[in-house]
Amino acid sequence: MTPLRNVVKIAIQMRDAIPQLIQLDQAKPLAAVLKEVCDAWSLTHSERYALQFADGHRRYITENDLEAEQLLGGLQSDSREGRREALRHLVPLASDMTFAREVISRNGLQRLGTIIEDGDDLGEVLALSLRAFLELMEHGVVSWETLSIPFVRKVVCYVNMNLMDASVPPLALGLLESVTLSSPALGQLVKSEVPLDRLLVHLQVMNQQLQTKAMALLTALLQGASPVERKHMLDYLWQRNLRQFIYKNIIHSAAPMGDEMAHHLYVLQALMLGLLEPRMRTPLDPYSQEQREQLQVLRQAAFEVEGESSGTGLSADRRRSLCAREFRKLGFSNSNPAQDLERVPPGLLALDNMLYFSRNAPSAYSRFVLENSSREDKHECPFARGSIQLTVLLCELLHVGEPCSETAQDFSPMFFGQDQSFHELFCVGIQLLNKTWKEMRATQEDFDKVMQVVREQLARTLALKPTSLELFRTKVNALTYGEVLRLRQTERLHQEGTLAPPILELREKLKPELMGLIRQQRLLHLCEGTLFRKISSRRRQDKLWFCCLSPNHKLLQYGDMEEGASPPTLESLPEQLPVADMRALLTGKDCPHVREKGSGKQSKDLYELAFSISYDHGEEEAYLNFIAPSKREFYLWTDGLSALLGSPMGSEQTRLDLEQLLTMETKLRLLELENVPIPERPPPVPPPPTNFNFCYDCSIAEP
Repeated sequence: MTPLRNVVKIAIQMRDAIPQLIQLDQAKPLAAVLKEVCDAWSLTHSERYALQFADGHRRYITENDLEAEQLLGGLQSDSREGRREALRHLVPLASDMTFAREVISRNGLQRLGTIIEDGDDLGEVLALSLRAFLELMEHGVVSWETLSIPFVRKVVCYVNMNLMDASVPPLALGLLESVTLSSPALGQLVKSEVPLDRLLVHLQVMNQQLQTKAMALLTALLQGASPVERKHMLDYLWQRNLRQFIYKNIIHSAAPMGDEMAHHLYVLQALMLGLLEPRMRTPLDPYSQEQREQLQVLRQAAFEVEGESSGTGLSADRRRSLCAREFRKLGFSNSNPAQDLERVPPGLLALDNMLYFSRNAPSAYSRFVLENSSREDKHECPFARGSIQLTVLLCELLHVGEPCSETAQDFSPMFFGQDQSFHELFCVGIQLLNKTWKEMRATQEDFDKVMQVVREQLARTLALKPTSLELFRTKVNALTYGEVLRLRQTERLHQEGTLAPPILELREKLKPELMGLIRQQRLLHLCEGTLFRKISSRRRQDKLWFCCLSPNHKLLQYGDMEEGASPPTLESLPEQLPVADMRALLTGKDCPHVREKGSGKQSKDLYELAFSISYDHGEEEAYLNFIAPSKREFYLWTDGLSALLGSPMGSEQTRLDLEQLLTMETKLRLLELENVPIPERPPPVPPPPTNFNFCYDCSIAEP
């Protein structure tokens, strides 16, 4: 007998027919169900009919459907209105994978491509055709590399034209972005056909969608260029004041910045900093005349007056000895500074930073060197050694030379606030190093400790995302060594707990109750729902979908939604997944949507944010795939789903939450024992008395 959980009652309606209420056996083949429904209406050829949801996104339940053929026939209509009507119906259905496969198998992409290439209507018909084409291509059934050169050139024309319909350029830009990221050959065609000036024109239009798509294509072109081409492109864009425009009109725009634009600004920042990688990887060449002269310029800028007065009339040996001593005063570990700069990283980038500081802040540079030259040897803050280590530190904090993440949005607004932002940040950092050195009253043996404090000061301030270099300077200088110690102490007090056996026993007794509280919180978070982003292996999409748990904890409800829209109601979500049908929770590389994209193309953070639910779909196993927007959301959802499946919640967030709750509850219970020492062992139980004659006998009635 079929289990009751596989049988549901559904209503089926058809035009000009009486609706049916049937009991649908989900374990029965769909073809058999269609045959029964068609027989009830006396319809033949049941294989030509399909079931479709009547509400929501109107998705199809079968692969073979008559609607696809009818819509594609409408695309070839001689009437412009007929084509427009067919496209209006095609666009919302194209996001359905089953329907998309059917359309593609019937040469739907070729028919759409013909409409786009003909360009008879540059208004709504063209916009709908581009949107439908993008939706169908995003399923990955057909490779972007199969597109023809004439087709790509025609889409390029739509980007370069001044069109009246504002919805066409963003769609054309989005299509070219996918082409550029997926096909190197077609990407070169796009690069040669789309001028950078045209992208700048689109960026200057006060339309967020158009700006985002233009920035997306720009970063895609930069990523596909060689290092030399990328440098020329960025230099040209900077000459055209792109940096100033981004800083004033995008970062400081009155409208909130979208996640997509934040990601592309992060990529642009990473590409800017990536230009420093060749210098970072190149050691100093002791035989290079230019580099030796740069070292001499650095020395003379600090000891020019002293060198002139003491070096006049000296022999060559005496002059070499004087130069070696001055290089040691500069903070080089060796008398020959080339040996210090042979380390990579930072290589020549450290020399570039020191020269920039000496030329653009000469008074601060001279004060740094001369101030430390007058101290005792062991209390000197070595300028050169500190500069080399600070350059390494900044490269690590800013991820110089590392590949771009596919999902990160962590850009620093101040990097778009001025030119030479990395060198300017170094100038702030090297003065901070000298300030912290004096606050710590450090000696040469404390160098590594001082650098750890400086690293913490810079990291904490960068995490605040200051909008300008001056604001960064103010905040980082306010974060003194004493303030760092106070923050460390506060964090340590939050984390530490006593290890006395009675306290450990108390904590163990509290754990079940607190784990129940955490489980309740996770399920409430799932009921509130989360907005997830769809990500393909070809490009970072801007499509969103919402998923939440029903209040009775029996259904997962989900559906697509637009960015910026308010959270949908449960009734408006078209898709449902019964919790009873869920089999298992998969994470990381075990997820099917991560495995299908192949290794080497996805960054590590994408693996860390991926999770999937396997569930029963008829006789087959299906998956509901997620990419969490953040690590915290990943932990909350995997914990909540584990709780629904009856599995333990083993995430890092659960461990931290449990530890925090245990610490708070333990402290509350021990408030009355403040300043009372808690023994390591309980007091010994005294031996039993020799007799129990003292015990009161309640059975004896009193007179």
